[in-house]
Amino acid sequence: MNTNDSTSTPAPAPIRRAPRGPDSAGWFWGTGRRKTAIARVRVKQGSGVFTVKSKPMDQFFAELRDRNDINAVLEKTGMLGKVDVRASVLGGGFTGQAGAIVLGLGRALMNFDPSLEPMLRANNFLTRDSRKVERKKYGQAGARRRFQFSKR
Repeated sequence: MNTNDSTSTPAPAPIRRAPRGPDSAGWFWGTGRRKTAIARVRVKQGSGVFTVKSKPMDQFFAELRDRNDINAVLEKTGMLGKVDVRASVLGGGFTGQAGAIVLGLGRALMNFDPSLEPMLRANNFLTRDSRKVERKKYGQAGARRRFQFSKR
């Protein structure tokens, strides 16, 4: 048996995706997912216009919490008012859609300016929240709730 260390294979380096450049119209893209919602977010240098499905963000998201979560990405990176954002979302509910836009916006901003990646990672704007609704099981009232037990 040969114990030569030079023949051992080194551990593979983590795969880093190179940032994508802008498309033909100058938009930088990012895709985000949360629960069953999917968001496609586009970012371009501009005056700070934020639209979701062709509506202003304030009109689309009625909950202040959802708007604050989305604006936090732009505030922490210092891009609030410096970039135009267009988002299209489908599936899920409003909270899931807001979470998907946060991830998509983080990815799009990383493509727009790769120097923002440490700030985005530190604030968990590039982390996919993998939690989903647990399925209902047979013989039970819900995912974990059982039917009422009767002794007699």
